[in-house]
Amino acid sequence: MKMTIADVENVARLARLELSPEDKELFAVQMAAILGYVEKLNELNTEGIVPTSHAVPMENAFRKDEVQPSIGLGRALANAPRKTGTFFAVPKVIE
Repeated sequence: MKMTIADVENVARLARLELSPEDKELFAVQMAAILGYVEKLNELNTEGIVPTSHAVPMENAFRKDEVQPSIGLGRALANAPRKTGTFFAVPKVIE
């Protein structure tokens, strides 16, 4: 698949990256190679193959979702870098 400089510029804009003209040309070639390989994978016969997300069977490692007592305000704020009364103090992010 042919990747154009405009395609690379679009991806860079979406990723908020600033690329030099040399990088744009290099990435166009590299992205075309990657997409060409993916296209080659589409030639494989996958009839009857069950989609998987892991190569080996996995089990959920989470604990059961059960109601438990709260850790309490004192323990929650014990390691807070800054606190104001009974709240975590964080820097203002909206002007």
